[in-house]
Amino acid sequence: MSNKPDGSAKPGGSIDGGTDQPDMEQASERQRLSAVTVFETLRGEGEDELERPVVALWWSGVAAGIALPTSVLAEAVLYRAFAGNPAQEIIAACGYALGFVLVILARLQLFTENTISVVLPVLAEPTGDKLWRAARLWAVVFVANLAGTFATAFISLKLGTTSPENTAAMLEVSRKVLEQAGWSGFFQAIPAGFYIAAIVWMLPSSKSFEFFTILVFAWLIGAGAFAHVIVGSAEVFLLVVHGELGLWSGFSTILLPVLAGNVIGGTGLFAFLAYGQTEGGKD
Repeated sequence: MSNKPDGSAKPGGSIDGGTDQPDMEQASERQRLSAVTVFETLRGEGEDELERPVVALWWSGVAAGIALPTSVLAEAVLYRAFAGNPAQEIIAACGYALGFVLVILARLQLFTENTISVVLPVLAEPTGDKLWRAARLWAVVFVANLAGTFATAFISLKLGTTSPENTAAMLEVSRKVLEQAGWSGFFQAIPAGFYIAAIVWMLPSSKSFEFFTILVFAWLIGAGAFAHVIVGSAEVFLLVVHGELGLWSGFSTILLPVLAGNVIGGTGLFAFLAYGQTEGGKD
């Protein structure tokens, strides 16, 4: 009798002893991306962002500023619906997360996302041109985000785009931002900047679970009463337009400290840690 192989396949393999293509694809899907791969992915995205024209950055930033106050509206709706419930704050934080889901999945320009994505190319290859481009992007996107949140606050209160009950709830929720003035807001903003940067870092590995990744960590920011400068600007501008807060007072005592804390948490902590663990994106 012949001792030649009869061509039968081994479990999980092909008749020639290789691995079936579907099995290889499934293994690839289950494999975790290495830190270096994530770094290179985000650095490539950051390089693209640095090359975008100012006009494109501006309108994308304005769109993000208009969309992110969805967090305030959704949080207010849940806050009103669960009034008197011991878990009111925790449940309302689910609404807080929705604005981030909308902005990030829609690929709009959010300032706190850029505290990591456009910084990685600069860390990997620090040049004067990249520093200038990063600074330009930060400035344009930040101002555009604020323009969008102010426009949304003005339209919401002056044109009555939501019900009086929801408007009252939005103002009630927004008054919490007054507790984030000065050093208190600065320190509460550091974890928020870190978590937003962590979301950006995790998205390449999320593989169809991006919605839940964003939802969980944005919920944590809201539930933990951490401070986010763009959501905070939406709350500040609501109070300004309503006549409860001065514009300069809100900007100088609340938004500037929170801005500094978000940058330190997103860039000073997370971006440098991400760069350090990959040794600049090299094995």
